[in-house]
Amino acid sequence: MTALRLFANPAVAPLLTSRLISSAGVGFGQVAFVWGMKSNGYSAAAISMVAACKAIPALLILAGGLLGDRFKRHHVLAAAELAASLTWVAIGVCLLNRHTPTALLCALALVSGTTYFIFMPAVRSITADLLPSGQRHCANALVGQTEAIGALIGLTAAGVVVTSAGAAPAAILKAAACLVSAALLLRLKITRRRTATPGPLSELAAGWKHFADHRWMWAMALQFTTAVIATATLVEIIGPVFMDDTHRGAQTWGVVSACEALGAVAGALLAVRWKPRHPIRLAVLLLIFAGAPPLAIGLSASSAVIAASMLVSGVVKAVYMVLWVTQLQQALPIETIARVNGWNFVPAYALAPIALVLVGPLVKADGAGVAALVLTASVLASTVVATLLLLAGASKAGEPDAARADLLAVP
Repeated sequence: MTALRLFANPAVAPLLTSRLISSAGVGFGQVAFVWGMKSNGYSAAAISMVAACKAIPALLILAGGLLGDRFKRHHVLAAAELAASLTWVAIGVCLLNRHTPTALLCALALVSGTTYFIFMPAVRSITADLLPSGQRHCANALVGQTEAIGALIGLTAAGVVVTSAGAAPAAILKAAACLVSAALLLRLKITRRRTATPGPLSELAAGWKHFADHRWMWAMALQFTTAVIATATLVEIIGPVFMDDTHRGAQTWGVVSACEALGAVAGALLAVRWKPRHPIRLAVLLLIFAGAPPLAIGLSASSAVIAASMLVSGVVKAVYMVLWVTQLQQALPIETIARVNGWNFVPAYALAPIALVLVGPLVKADGAGVAALVLTASVLASTVVATLLLLAGASKAGEPDAARADLLAVP
């Protein structure tokens, strides 16, 4: 099925439209929170604390996976979007007041993070509910494409909105996007039902067993962890501080950030057509380019060079995610996908709050450039380790692992 026909398919059209609108809202929220706090006079340490609070609920990603496998996934997604909408209305009101306590912003960031981590495992699994196996690769690429287009629109428009009208209207637009997304998700028709409902701990243990039994899954999860930390700290703290220190402003950062979304559009378009023979090996090698944007900032490059590095990063991340999600959906029973996704994501998002707390003082002491170079080194090191782990698994006789054939084969 072609991408155009898939977009017109009533089984998935509401999902794609929802992801487009919701991702535009993510762009508005991303710019609104950081630049709203900066314009209100909050320090880099305060911003890093709020960003850390947004990431603290990471362990709830396991609960999100559990809920996504236990209940209808579109209901879980819609509930998370509704809760996020209410939270961002409150954030918008708080950003109108320059004297809002940091503790209140931390509490709202905590709620926002909770909705995000409940949402994530289910949204990366839902195409398995909607389409047969042969159509999922294209569908996953199309979901990534619509998310990237939405983020591109949101990030570009958010810089203009924040510069001209302030951060609060951008936060309200984020809330509105979540509300519309929830309404669209409720239009999906999913008939999958659980045949049995064992206890939550048993379900989590079953998801862990599937995750641990596949070396390529936890090797890629290790690498993905550093990529998420690099992206989170760059987007939330290092990038905005660097742009502010070099007098480039919120609008410039919005355009630079949008370049990653533009790259993700191109990457998703590529992934629709490209079905490589060795997807795991390719995905691991591609993700090293997640270190390009922090390297550019660490070298104090021009805005054009930073934008180009974000573009490249967006392309490779989009291809990586499509390859990864499709491999998971092919390798796992449909009723376990969301839980295994939870185990894939939990290391990254459990460590992200620690990284966000630590990066604030590092930026203050040594500058955004030094902190960015540390991120680059971590991405490079994790790529080397993940590759070695996969090679070790490939050389182990009798390893029941998809990476084995993938890594030993000749391109």
